Amino acid sequence: MSGPATSPSGWARELGRFLEIQNVGLNLPFGLAFLFAAAHGLPPWQTFLLVVIALLAARNAGHAFNRWTDRRLDALNPRTQDRALVTGRLSPGFALAVTALSAAVLVAAAALLNPLSLALSPVALVLVFGYSYTKRYTSFTTVFLGLVEALVPAGVFIAVTGGLPAVALVAVAAMLAWGTSFETIHSLGDLSTDRNLGLYSLPRRLGVRTSLALIGVLHAGALVLFGLFGALMRFGLPFWVAWAGMVTLVAYSDVALSRHPEQVRIPFERHFLLALLFLAGVLLALAFPGVQL
Repeated sequence: MSGPATSPSGWARELGRFLEIQNVGLNLPFGLAFLFAAAHGLPPWQTFLLVVIALLAARNAGHAFNRWTDRRLDALNPRTQDRALVTGRLSPGFALAVTALSAAVLVAAAALLNPLSLALSPVALVLVFGYSYTKRYTSFTTVFLGLVEALVPAGVFIAVTGGLPAVALVAVAAMLAWGTSFETIHSLGDLSTDRNLGLYSLPRRLGVRTSLALIGVLHAGALVLFGLFGALMRFGLPFWVAWAGMVTLVAYSDVALSRHPEQVRIPFERHFLLALLFLAGVLLALAFPGVQL
């Protein structure tokens, strides 16, 4: 490493940029919401800590591996040409070390949670790592990322309850639709680059207009499933107020995106607010169970 990464503070900033720590909030609120829902309130602190560690470790393992596998493609993409592995600020070996360490942390956390979590942790890693290669072979790479997102409620409910109740499967379906729509939006921004590099995505296969329609359908399906999740959990009014806020913001964002499909960063960033709304709704519903519709 060279340049700003030679000092401790510079190295910390470089690591944060490499792992895109600023984007942790895109998915962690959903993980916390499902954690509190599965525990019907505050889980034991050990469970809380281990689940959060596992979620972050899985994210960082997949993120670092993706940076390693995509380093040559990133060099050809104007959006990613300044990434650390492209410029040489960090080495490929460093990325693999972060990948291995994060994977080991995930497996260790799973082992401390329960036997089923440990048994399924390799499956989670295969899916997290496999995503990095899908864009080279199939247009359904966006669906594959949705499947990776769906691991969050599945893993959380298994960690807390030791199994997958019906309500958890509803959450899995919701996150599958949500994650697929999320990645499809992101892929719109790379459409021209994907065409130039011969990479696959739903927007490249379907075209912009059909992809926009699909995003709307996926968002609608995810919101219905989030609502079904809340109904099965018997959440009260606070959840439904937050859910209505999600519906409103998604509708506004999808309309804006349909008018300006090239401006994908704004709806991408709004996913953080939407995740926070879901978390707030779950927390308030659990804190005030007597407030019903």
